[in-house]
Amino acid sequence: MPINHEIKVLTKKQNLRLRVLKGHFATSHSHINYYIDVTMQKSRLSEAKAVAHELTGYYNASTIIDTILCLDGMEVVGTCLADELTKSGFVSINAHQTIYVVTPEHTTGSQLIFRDNTAPMIKGKNVLVLAASVTTGYTANAAVEAIKYYGGNVVGISSIFATVDECAGYTVRSVFNPNDLGDYASHPAHQCPQCAEGEKIDALVNSYGFSKI
Repeated sequence: MPINHEIKVLTKKQNLRLRVLKGHFATSHSHINYYIDVTMQKSRLSEAKAVAHELTGYYNASTIIDTILCLDGMEVVGTCLADELTKSGFVSINAHQTIYVVTPEHTTGSQLIFRDNTAPMIKGKNVLVLAASVTTGYTANAAVEAIKYYGGNVVGISSIFATVDECAGYTVRSVFNPNDLGDYASHPAHQCPQCAEGEKIDALVNSYGFSKI
């Protein structure tokens, strides 16, 4: 199947479809047989709101959140999620009775840092990590470490798509998972069965999208 052939997986989630490309893809940490395209969920307001609505149910009854830390360009979803939680009568313990939506800065060594003007939004705050996807968990784990380093309290990890139920000791909540695809597979590069069968890599992928080889 050519990788430019997009598959739209219908789900029971209102206003949400899972868009995927099937092939042989390489991330910085693994090889996968599906590229999960969450561009619309991250960029289109109606879909971002739908994602936020799905995730709100996990947190509006029992978890206090002061800050939403957005990874992978998830600021639109993060803002919608903050709005949903606020509308749900969510009570924050920070001084302004609101929810901060922040993005970390990445150093050349891929470390996550916060400048002096944003660090107060992490220190002493209950922080929810929001990612586009959690598969290997490397990025989410780095976020957890950064939050703890800056004195924050991690209260959970959420994403649009996730292949794991737990990361860095925290439950991962997602809108979609491999059950929505059936034959989704992720392997370390040296254990990739598609490579073993001589299949060429179709594209390099990351949180920004994919580039054909």
